[in-house]
Amino acid sequence: MKKVVVGLSGGVDSSVAAYLLKTQGYEVIGLFMKNWHDDSVTISQECPWLEDSNDALIVAEKLGIPFQTVDLSAEYKERIVDYMFREYEMGRTPNPDVLCNREIKFDVFLKIALQLGADYVATGHYARKDLLTADNGKETYRLLSGLDARKDQSYFLCQLSQEQLSKTLFPIGELTKPEVRRIAAEQNLITAEKRDSQGLCFIGKVRLPEFLQQQLKPKTGVIVEVPPDSQQYQHDKPHFVNKEAELAYHSEKPDYAQEDGKVVGKHQGAHYFTIGQRKGLDVGGTPEPLFVIDTDVEENIIYTGQGKSHPGLYRKALFVKEAELHWVRPDLALSAGETMKVKARIRYRQELQQAVLYKTEQGLYVDFENKQSAITAGQFVAWYLGEELLGSGVIS
Repeated sequence: MKKVVVGLSGGVDSSVAAYLLKTQGYEVIGLFMKNWHDDSVTISQECPWLEDSNDALIVAEKLGIPFQTVDLSAEYKERIVDYMFREYEMGRTPNPDVLCNREIKFDVFLKIALQLGADYVATGHYARKDLLTADNGKETYRLLSGLDARKDQSYFLCQLSQEQLSKTLFPIGELTKPEVRRIAAEQNLITAEKRDSQGLCFIGKVRLPEFLQQQLKPKTGVIVEVPPDSQQYQHDKPHFVNKEAELAYHSEKPDYAQEDGKVVGKHQGAHYFTIGQRKGLDVGGTPEPLFVIDTDVEENIIYTGQGKSHPGLYRKALFVKEAELHWVRPDLALSAGETMKVKARIRYRQELQQAVLYKTEQGLYVDFENKQSAITAGQFVAWYLGEELLGSGVIS
């Protein structure tokens, strides 16, 4: 009998994942990950991990499976929280959910499961995988989007490797959310009607600026509004010597200076803001709401523009450095000079966008058919062929 360790989070998805595995004949162990209790960042009482842990325990008892809690908070702080602080300090916007899967759930947690003698780990992600076997017997795993398009979470798994996929099961990937809730209700699981948690617990329960202020000190600076007819957007399209030069041009954001606009307000730190952000600027009196179009953490200036269609929000291409490039399917990785037509997204839940990948010696350009709003350094771009996620990278 194959042994599976399920990451029981205290939510309905992982509860049903554990139930399904048990009915499929696996030997199932429930493991709850305690990821956060850092008293130097005074929000530990805001994090509902105790309630979640208790719900996970009740589910395990109901299913008749062994259960224990593992404290991964030291690794979590080092690999996720410290990384987040560093990225925000540099004016970048990290994605902790993608990192948490790569660094914690499918690395630290997976290793613990294997030490317990498990053959696999399982999670409640809405994603699927399958296996290709070549004529020579070589096996390749494919990461596929979840069947429920509204809940598909393949994007959050975009940094997984072949090795990690080989040890992972996604029991609810073929189900829709209503089906998962129905199964939980039929089995009288305590989590059947429980609301989905929003993001990471320590951010879900506290405003991100307040969390960041624990480490990144407030620093007053100015908010500059750049008009849509600014000189920054007026220059003629240059003649490009080659495709790479053209892509470099389209992936560069404007290099703003304070004189490009007018000062319309003050802020408490450019490192608290991200491109595309609207809330928290506290500047009124404009016909359309202001959106952040750029942040300069060196000069501590936030650049904004009025309305969702402001040209400063849009770019046609982005670049991923070679060191930040990851192929879930290494056998399909591009070599310098090669291209691939794909669909791509730059954030979770974004509709997939038509794009072309261009590989260079330095990294990879993603050239979109249509300009994209709020391309943000530090976030992940992921690309697909059909329902398969092929790879991803950190946006430069």
